[in-house]
Amino acid sequence: MKPVRTCLLLLALGACTSTTAPPPVTTAPADTGAAWYQSAAQAGAKVYRIDSALSLITVTVRRGGALARFGHDHVVATRDVKGLVAPDAGRADFHFRLDAMSVDQPELRVAAGLDTQPSAEAIAGTRTNMLTRVLEAERFPLVMLRVERLPGAADKVRLEVTLHGVTRTAEVPVHIERGKTSISASGQLTLKQTDFGITPMSVMAGAMVVQDQMELKFKIVAGTAR
Repeated sequence: MKPVRTCLLLLALGACTSTTAPPPVTTAPADTGAAWYQSAAQAGAKVYRIDSALSLITVTVRRGGALARFGHDHVVATRDVKGLVAPDAGRADFHFRLDAMSVDQPELRVAAGLDTQPSAEAIAGTRTNMLTRVLEAERFPLVMLRVERLPGAADKVRLEVTLHGVTRTAEVPVHIERGKTSISASGQLTLKQTDFGITPMSVMAGAMVVQDQMELKFKIVAGTAR
């Protein structure tokens, strides 16, 4: 059974291959929207900075197939979220580095409803495969997110996600709380790996697979920018 567990480990770790060759590496800086916020602030608009200590993004990836019981689902997460929010303009831009993401923190697995805990060795392997084989973090180090308020919708936004060199958009329900000098937004959505040019791995004629869907949850908190 050891070979099966080894194969499933690679699979449950998220090992997969790209459907197409990635574009050449670019040295151009990512568009974080900073210039837009600077202009907005100079025009008198409120601009808040995201508080990394209070913000959290988690992504749950689940196993599938007839032999799924031999592996683990996984939760990757980051608090290292950076960006700016203009609440009155209904816009937010934020990003995080893939190599700053944690894997399978026990408290986050519990929060995701997972009742097992992978070994330290499995977690290390998961992170290595995620950053190298799956996400190619050296080539695409950042995940970029842009949020825009939808006209006439107080509890829904347009979310633009750029991952692995591919950009996709979705309309996402959100819960927003405003303070005098702060704002927070929380919500969740489902994304597909294949939508970003990634093919989930399948071995042994589909007996072991990584499910295409990724469950993303977020809580973004921002306060007055200094």
